[in-house]
Amino acid sequence: MNARGALGRYGEDLAARRLAEAGMTVLERNWRCREGEIDIVARDGDALVICEVKTRRLGGYEHPMAGVPRRKAARLRRLAARWLAERWLVRHCGPPPGGVRIDLVGVLLPGRGAPVVEHARGVA
Repeated sequence: MNARGALGRYGEDLAARRLAEAGMTVLERNWRCREGEIDIVARDGDALVICEVKTRRLGGYEHPMAGVPRRKAARLRRLAARWLAERWLVRHCGPPPGGVRIDLVGVLLPGRGAPVVEHARGVA
């Protein structure tokens, strides 16, 4: 694994821990298909959450919570629909009762000190 991959993996580990601490259940991590990857799939009560994780070092190009551009949001919605079709609907009789939500977890790694983890719900 290269340095960028290790940084991303570390950020995803922190994000999964934060979601679990918030009472969510992580169902799957790093689900891939031909169209892309979902970083984390979780349940928040009756809602299914597709979570994008952005990890950055302090002073990098942009803050991890800079948002999800329209193109990325559209791709996440397509990936969510595919995940539902392949993983959820084969085991359940319909969509999640609480619907599907797309969240963003930003992880900022300072040069010193603890990482800063922010969670934004319903970003796309």
